[in-house]
Amino acid sequence: MQVMKWSALALAVTACTTQLAFASAQSEPKGFVEDSSLNVLLRNTYWNRDYNKGVDDVKTWGQGFIGTFESGFTQGTVGFGVDAFGLLGVKLDGGQDDMFRLKSNGHRQDDLSQAGAAVKARFSNTVIKYGNQFPELPVLAYDDSRLLPQSFTGTLVTSSEIEGLELNAGRFTQDSPMASPARDGGNLKSINVLGGSYQFNENLSVALYASDIDDVAKKQYANVNYTIPLAAEQSLNFDFNIYRTKYENDTTASDSFFKNGIEGDKNTVFSLAGKYTAGSHAFILAYQQNSGDVGYAYDIGDGGSAIYLANSYYSDFNNAKEKSVQASYELDFAEYGVPGLSWKTAYVYGYDIKVLNESDAKEREFFNQVKYVFQNGPAKDLALKARNSIYRTDNNFGTDLNEWRLFIEYPLSIL
Repeated sequence: MQVMKWSALALAVTACTTQLAFASAQSEPKGFVEDSSLNVLLRNTYWNRDYNKGVDDVKTWGQGFIGTFESGFTQGTVGFGVDAFGLLGVKLDGGQDDMFRLKSNGHRQDDLSQAGAAVKARFSNTVIKYGNQFPELPVLAYDDSRLLPQSFTGTLVTSSEIEGLELNAGRFTQDSPMASPARDGGNLKSINVLGGSYQFNENLSVALYASDIDDVAKKQYANVNYTIPLAAEQSLNFDFNIYRTKYENDTTASDSFFKNGIEGDKNTVFSLAGKYTAGSHAFILAYQQNSGDVGYAYDIGDGGSAIYLANSYYSDFNNAKEKSVQASYELDFAEYGVPGLSWKTAYVYGYDIKVLNESDAKEREFFNQVKYVFQNGPAKDLALKARNSIYRTDNNFGTDLNEWRLFIEYPLSIL
């Protein structure tokens, strides 16, 4: 914790010595209506989880409609605006809990809908927003990986008064899960977040964040991202992420699956990834390690994407004492005459997992994803994505599966 405090102080001192190079965004606002946007994302998704070891398979097919409205800011020293969203999900077949939940009669929901809004104010380059939001911070990040997005209700301040520096502070008191229209279906008491990121130059950035989830956990997060330019169209990037978490005693977090029957209520997990890019090709090696007596738990009030770690795929490789290594490859087909087409493949191996009476459980995942975005014509911006994970474990840890996730997304710009 002391290291985090000194790092934050160093970041603040560096930022204060940086020239204020920004003009005020509020000095020349385009206007509430003139700078407004209204977009609708049509998302069709199909999931198929083929489990082994006697576990029932899960299949889900659904159609989602995600509408978002963002106003501009009114003119004046302080500008005001409104953001809003509307969500609708329709079950086409099957069902799983993170898309369509079971009703009291034992049948799954056929559809779900939700609407939300937030008011916002801007002074200079600082925005304060209150209401229903989609926060994207390392310690509070909404999940949008399935049919409809998760949302939170609260206040978030985002300040960019100094060039390269972004500061965030917020408090949220409600968590609406992806498969629930309830405003507080996540049973969140409150979460306070504070931190920021600083871009020293085009090749180096750092970030520091902290959160306090009431009666659940306290977290600190740090990131360093550094790119070394090499020859033409070649570069080497290093990305380091670390979380330190202290779970409250006798809470769902510390007694969850991640604890695995082991005494302890804190952990430190980090990942270091190196990425070599050469034109359309990228090669990645990564190492991740959890040194705590419990696994790294997230979506415990901080969102289903609050895991900024290199080895997070179907499995997050975040169990107690777990170490994991990754080798992956990415290819952009634009150089080969197919712009918009990309492919990623990865293999991750986790070992030394401490679970129940064992200390050497293992897991592994072979991941592939192909995505194509239409570049022009009537279907411009239509995105097709196919994702496959082959997951295996041993020592009676976890459940083997083969998983397919298929997405068709078409964004419509209304305003």
